[in-house]
Amino acid sequence: MNIPKPYVPMLLSAVRDAVLYNQNLLHSETLREREDYEEYLVHLTQFFEYLKDEYKSNEAEYGLKLEQLLPE
Repeated sequence: MNIPKPYVPMLLSAVRDAVLYNQNLLHSETLREREDYEEYLVHLTQFFEYLKDEYKSNEAEYGLKLEQLLPE
């Protein structure tokens, strides 16, 4: 898959937002089938870590350091 450079920071931000959303969703008392969400969150978190590693190894191409894009 070839992702255009301008979309890469947006992809990272979107996946980070999805991780945060799903982490918060697990705290919901109305959540059904919690195991499915937990498994999804594990895969999503692994994907996010993969994207961060890939971004970091090509950081110069994107014009923003990972720390600038995803402040703690």
